Amino acid sequence: MTEQWLTSLITETPQEGFELAITMSRRGVKYTQPDTEVLKGLRHGYANSSDALTAASQVVAINFQTVAAANKYWHF
Repeated sequence: MTEQWLTSLITETPQEGFELAITMSRRGVKYTQPDTEVLKGLRHGYANSSDALTAASQVVAINFQTVAAANKYWHF
């Protein structure tokens, strides 16, 4: 993937930061498995796994920590 979509981690609000963290997490999966058909085929398995959903939430949380730190935790 050569599309440049992440130009900054700076966001106006924590809500926007959280949405960016979700986008980063989803893009990470897309980079890891670029075959859309394979991704769709795997979805049922992880969508019904509490362990997989917890792991996905952890990835979002880690990305949100990164975005929050970049934004000085929105204390301007």
